[in-house]
Amino acid sequence: MTRALVLILLLSLPVSALAHGGGLDGYGGHHNRKAGGYHIHRGPLAGKHYASQAEMLQDLKKQQAPKAEAQQSQPKKPGQQP
Repeated sequence: MTRALVLILLLSLPVSALAHGGGLDGYGGHHNRKAGGYHIHRGPLAGKHYASQAEMLQDLKKQQAPKAEAQQSQPKKPGQQP
């Protein structure tokens, strides 16, 4: 009975909690020491894998560029600070 209860409790744990103990950097990702590369867990690029952190930063800049352009092209309201 006790073994069955322990098994049920273990199976009910979220898979992400058992994934790995690697710490995340400021971008929500980390280097994969075993397989190589860099992958993201949190943020706008979550779930993506890259060859390096530098490659991820290039992708992040590309993704953020359209947002910055859209904000700059919005007309200013009277009395609004630049």
